[in-house]
Amino acid sequence: MPVQMTSLIDNWSFKASDESTWHPAQVPGCVHTDLWNNQLIDDPFYGTHEQKLQWIDKKDWEYRTTFEVAAHILSQPHIELTFDGLDTYADVWLNEQHILSADNMFRTWTIDVKTLLKPADNILKIRFRSPILEDLPKLAQLGYALPAINDDSETGELGDQKVSVFARKAPYHYGWDWGPRFVTSGIWKPVRLTAWSEARITDLYLHQQEVTADAAKFVAHIELETDQAITGKWQLETDGYTWEQAVSLSPGIHAIQMEAEIPNPKLWWSRGLGEPHLYQVKASLQRDGQILADRTIRTGLRSIRLVRDRDDAGSTFHFELNGIPVFAKGANHIPNDSFITACTADRYRHEIQTAAASNMNMLRVWGGGVYEYDVFYDLCDEYGILIWQDFMFACSMYPGDEAFLNNVRIEAEQNVKRLRHHPSIAVWCGNNEMDTAWSAYDPNAGWGWKEQYEPVIRDQIWRDYERIFHELLPETVARLTPDIDYWPSSPMREQTGDQQQHSHYASAEGDIHYWGVWHGIEPIENYNRYVGRFMSEYGFQSFPEMKTVRTYAEESDLQLESEVMLAHQKNKRGNMLIKEYMDLYLPKPKDFASFLYMSQILQAMAVKEAMEAHRRHKPHCMGTLYWQLNDCWPVASWASMDYDGRWKALQYGAKSAYQDVMLSFDASNTSQLHLYVVTDLLAQVEGKLMLTLYDAEGRLLREEQQTILGAANTSTRIANLDPLAWLEEHDPTSTVLVATLMIDGQVVDQKMHHFVPIPQSNLKAPELQLEVVAGSGGSSFTITSSHLARHVWLTAEEEGMFSDNDFDLLPGKPKTIHFYGRNIQQQQFQPAQPGRVEATSIADYMA
Repeated sequence: MPVQMTSLIDNWSFKASDESTWHPAQVPGCVHTDLWNNQLIDDPFYGTHEQKLQWIDKKDWEYRTTFEVAAHILSQPHIELTFDGLDTYADVWLNEQHILSADNMFRTWTIDVKTLLKPADNILKIRFRSPILEDLPKLAQLGYALPAINDDSETGELGDQKVSVFARKAPYHYGWDWGPRFVTSGIWKPVRLTAWSEARITDLYLHQQEVTADAAKFVAHIELETDQAITGKWQLETDGYTWEQAVSLSPGIHAIQMEAEIPNPKLWWSRGLGEPHLYQVKASLQRDGQILADRTIRTGLRSIRLVRDRDDAGSTFHFELNGIPVFAKGANHIPNDSFITACTADRYRHEIQTAAASNMNMLRVWGGGVYEYDVFYDLCDEYGILIWQDFMFACSMYPGDEAFLNNVRIEAEQNVKRLRHHPSIAVWCGNNEMDTAWSAYDPNAGWGWKEQYEPVIRDQIWRDYERIFHELLPETVARLTPDIDYWPSSPMREQTGDQQQHSHYASAEGDIHYWGVWHGIEPIENYNRYVGRFMSEYGFQSFPEMKTVRTYAEESDLQLESEVMLAHQKNKRGNMLIKEYMDLYLPKPKDFASFLYMSQILQAMAVKEAMEAHRRHKPHCMGTLYWQLNDCWPVASWASMDYDGRWKALQYGAKSAYQDVMLSFDASNTSQLHLYVVTDLLAQVEGKLMLTLYDAEGRLLREEQQTILGAANTSTRIANLDPLAWLEEHDPTSTVLVATLMIDGQVVDQKMHHFVPIPQSNLKAPELQLEVVAGSGGSSFTITSSHLARHVWLTAEEEGMFSDNDFDLLPGKPKTIHFYGRNIQQQQFQPAQPGRVEATSIADYMA
């Protein structure tokens, strides 16, 4: 009989262990959302409620359900109870028998329960021990504190006692510089009974040994378990191809391998390079024509490797997909919610659709969150989004006792095996920022961590680090997914065991997190100075729009330094840093709503400067992943899309800066203005470049045309311009230079260069007019302006995205805009009616 599964996610209730009243619970879920759903606490995200809810993680919580088991399930010889995710310290009882003690949020737990079940009135009970009270004794026993700079222990009412490092639990639950401190407990993934007899397949994996356009050669690895001797065959099939192998199995657990080849395969490509084709692969164990067990996975055929070759500058750092060097364009992904179980499949699809619509081809699953739900990886497979996958360690140093190491080992094995069939996985990375923070081999580098300890303790902490990130994790990746590379820490230059290991802003090897702009309060122009081989983190903050702000703040809270605004800004000086940068780069806003708008303009200006600089330096630089794509709650942060899924100006900026063929002005040399064409396409760019000079009234002052050739898959300088010569006697405060690239008669890209910063510009408030495009059903319209309009911003009555936003508009040059609704059931964003649309420009927000 095939494997039969029974879901056990219904009819749960919960209570505090020291209370007697039970309340309805949602599974999957967590205690915070259950309290909220039962109106036992107020909205955790509203106002300053976060601080009032810190008592929750100091209590033990109990969950229980009662269930029946059908006779055909009970009759099976093997019945297991599986918890896909328990957060985190949990004791489980079934019918008054203790069956499990769990201690890792990231692990799956399976228990044989055949002898404990009965037809009706089975009672399943779970007691979640307080993660705080569980780990405080570990801190005391260790005798010294381990660094954990984002563990917000003060908000957690623990003073300087940081316990997050002892729990194998999502680090961001303990607070971060963009997220609140909600240390959750609960059943965060499904619970199920699994019954089987004779045989079952527990794992199917294709080790892709050699994949080209001519042939895909792979070894299929199948794990199966039998409870009796079986003589038969096992069969592998996909897309009309079938492979068979005779088997004679004794009772027990078996690992079987079969070599296979598909001629002229349909390869899996990342977005922009081709179709992300996916194969359904089914393995089955058969006897006399009967299927005893089967398993199906969806995967893509591709070769992927991290290329680090020596060159004249240092060492390359780029991903090669099917033999093609890929410039990685994307962002860092954090969990979509502080309460991860609130993340629906629709929210994940909106995020991945946003990434694809913004011309991204990579997301980095950052190490302070969770190994994401399967749906996230499925969507990345479908949309051609490569994944840089961190293990869940970030910005801390961790213990190295044998119990902790064994826990991590099982966690790593389970998650690598769970995810290894996804073609989107491009690399496994050990941790976030720990190598550079500790900087073991450079006494003058690091974040000041190692200096806090005596030499003996310092050496022990580093040795514990090496055991996890230089031994345990790379061995696990090499053994279980040998076709995927491992990178020990981000950022890092190379694992050398000396001072050359640690990354810095001027590194010509490895990857770089550049935070001179923002944390270092350096000028935005420095994004042009510090360009490494792969820019895996950098970013700039902004506020969400007013509609989102009003979900957590009252009218009286709309002040930069109000208690609520500070509660929703987790970077200590974040609000004032936005203001300080704004004072340098933008006009003074006239009110708080204008400040919100201008903060988004400022963020987009800054990060676009970085993205374009990184792409102009292709192939020296081969990756740009800004921090960050999304938010876990409504907050001022580095995100380009806010918690409610609304696109900020930066999201539109990313869409423009990441398009496959892009024009880019480089004004970093004050005496010369350079113009580049950057392409990620595999054919050379041949087109017509038009350079035009206009004044603010739309009068054409000068124009030139030239045919340009840009090499395939690289960056090419196509023009060296003298700004003074182009300006001649014209006023730089009201003059704009426009570069337009046309290929086959179509405008591929257009960029504008303004000769002075916005505060020095002679800006007039333009009249903006909108007109619906006939035949569009109201989803498309043209916009025109009476004067040069800077940073035009469109808002719609309905939720959705525009084809472009935060753009400059020339007078007399109509621009057509399309509106797309958030219809996540479609593969792509679909045209929709926006309702009432308003258009403003930066002049409307100036004091």
